[in-house]
Amino acid sequence: MVIKRIEPLSLGKVAGVLYGALGLVVGAIVSVAAVVGGFNAENAFGPLAGGLAGVAALVLLPIFYGGLGFIAAIIAAWLYNFAARVAGGIEIDVQ
Repeated sequence: MVIKRIEPLSLGKVAGVLYGALGLVVGAIVSVAAVVGGFNAENAFGPLAGGLAGVAALVLLPIFYGGLGFIAAIIAAWLYNFAARVAGGIEIDVQ
């Protein structure tokens, strides 16, 4: 079996979902760090600012990671398709 072509949009959608999930995990970690940092702030707005930054991280990072993963995967598929035309593709032994 030889992989001669990868559909760029198909790979982009799958990578976008996977990177979006990764962004959710990273967003959760950043959110916890922002809230903890906010409670350690010396002014009265520290906890509020930390909470807002945490919510923003949970919303924005999955969108950012998913979008970049989508675009990067489409570019990678185009590059692979070009290289596969030149080199003949990747041979895979499947049972």
